[in-house]
Amino acid sequence: MINKKQLIERFIKYVTIDTESDPNNPAFPSTENQWDLAHVLVEDLKVIGMQDISLDENCYIMATLPSNVSHNVPIIGFVSHMDTSPDFTGKNVKPQITENYQGNDIILNKEKNIILSPDYFEDLLQYKGQTIITTDGTTLLGADDKAGITEIITAMEYLIQHPEIKHGTVRICFTPDEEVGKGAHLFDVEKFGAEWAYTMDGSQIGELEYENFNAASAVVTITGKIVHPGYAIGKMINSMQIANEFMSLLPEAEVPEKTTDYQGFFHLHDLNGTVEKTVLEYIIRDHDLELFAKRKNVLQNIADKLNKRAGQNLIEITIKDQYFNMKEKIVPVMHIVDLVEETMVDLGITPLIKPIRGGTDGSQLSFKGLPCPNIFAGGHNFHGRFEYVPAESMVKAAEVIVGIAAKIAQKNS
Repeated sequence: MINKKQLIERFIKYVTIDTESDPNNPAFPSTENQWDLAHVLVEDLKVIGMQDISLDENCYIMATLPSNVSHNVPIIGFVSHMDTSPDFTGKNVKPQITENYQGNDIILNKEKNIILSPDYFEDLLQYKGQTIITTDGTTLLGADDKAGITEIITAMEYLIQHPEIKHGTVRICFTPDEEVGKGAHLFDVEKFGAEWAYTMDGSQIGELEYENFNAASAVVTITGKIVHPGYAIGKMINSMQIANEFMSLLPEAEVPEKTTDYQGFFHLHDLNGTVEKTVLEYIIRDHDLELFAKRKNVLQNIADKLNKRAGQNLIEITIKDQYFNMKEKIVPVMHIVDLVEETMVDLGITPLIKPIRGGTDGSQLSFKGLPCPNIFAGGHNFHGRFEYVPAESMVKAAEVIVGIAAKIAQKNS
C-alpha cells in the first residue's frame, strides 16, 4: 500500500523548488534553477536504491530499477518533466492542504479574496472526502509535472521495498524544458534503452491518452509608420490597427475557450504593440494533420490579403512546427495502451481514454522511436493560481506504475 503521507511530503518538497522554464532562452536547461531540483532528485534516487543514476550536461536524469526475474521481460520506461510553465509564476510556491474536502469553497488567500470554488471548477466535487493540495493563490502549484515525478519515485521505492512483486527492468527519466516544447529534443532514446515508455503527465484520475495535437507556433510581425498625429493623414500607418483587423479575420469560435475534444484552434497568447511595430504570438493546434496544415495557411492568407490591399509587405509571419500527433506511432503497438487500461481496471479506476488537448514529451519521443502514451498524474487547472491535485489521485497513479511493471512481467513469464 502506497504511503499517502510520505507521498505528500515528497511532493511538497519538490513543488517548493522553483523550476520555471524560459521560452526565450535556447540553452539546456533554459533556466539554471532546474538544476536545483535535478540535484535533489538524484540524491533521492540514490536514497531509495535506484541504479545507474545519471545527470547529463543538459539536465536529463536517467535511472534504472533492475529486473528481479530470470525470464526476459520488455524494458519499459516512465518519464516526467521537472520544469513548470512560464505562463504563471512558480516562484515561492506555498502549498496548502485541505483534509477531508467536503465540496465547499476552498479559501486560497483570504487577504486577496482568491477562492477555489466548485461552482466554477466542478471537477472538485469528484474528490469529496479526499485530501486536496492547492497553492495560496499567488502562484501555480507545479503538479504539472512534479506530481508525475513524485509518483514515479514513489512507485520505484515501493517496488524496491517489495521484492515479492515481480517485474522486469524499468527505466525512468526526468526531463527539463517540457513546458517550452524542448523536453524531448536532447532525450537520448538509445541510452534510455526501453522498448516503450509512458509519460506521467496527464490530468484527472483515469486519463489515458495516445493522441495529441499537431502543434506550431506563429509570430506575426506588423510594421507601421509613426507620424505626428496632427499631420498623419495619408502618412501614418498604425500597426496596432492592422493587428486588430488581422485578429478579427480569424474564425471567432476557433479559440481554446470555445473548443473541445478534437476541435483545433488558434490561440493568441502574447501581444505587444506600438504604432510602428506590433507583434502577435499564436499557437496553432489541430489533431488532424490536413486541418493543421490548413490552419497555418489561414494565417498566411490573411497576411497576404492585407499586404496586397496595402500595396506593401507590412505583415510578416514566421511559423514553426513544434510536435505532431503521436497516434500514428502508437496504433501499431496498441498493446501498450491496452496494458494500462487493464491495470487501471484491476485497481478499480475507470479509464478515460481521450485525446490530449496539448502535447507531452511523449509525442516527440514517439516520433524519435520510443512509443510513449500518457497517463494521468492527477492534477487539475494547470498553469495557474487555481491548480490543485488530490493526494489520493497521486497514490493511484503510483499504484498504476507498480501494476504496469508487475503485469508486464506476468504476461511475459
